[in-house]
Amino acid sequence: MYIVSNRIDVGTEGAEAFEAVFMESMRTTLSGVPGLRRVTLQRPAQPKLPYVSTMEFDTVDDFKAWLGSDSFKQSHSDDQAPGMQAPSAVEMHEMIEDITF
Repeated sequence: MYIVSNRIDVGTEGAEAFEAVFMESMRTTLSGVPGLRRVTLQRPAQPKLPYVSTMEFDTVDDFKAWLGSDSFKQSHSDDQAPGMQAPSAVEMHEMIEDITF
């Protein structure tokens, strides 16, 4: 499993609009992406923390393929959408263990 996290700094004044636009984009642009298993958007539980979005792919190659896809282009096409100008930090990790209780 290959996991990509994006920490997005959205101010409280733009949070509601950001959530609506981001969730709609996730729903409309990510369905059917090969190797994509799960996508999340997590709201910060404390002020001044970033939103966190995660994408779980089967492999790093699936992630790289998505970067060059129409789905990626469509989901990043509106650079004026709420939150698109917000500072963000992308992190990539390879799952080495997954324990479910």
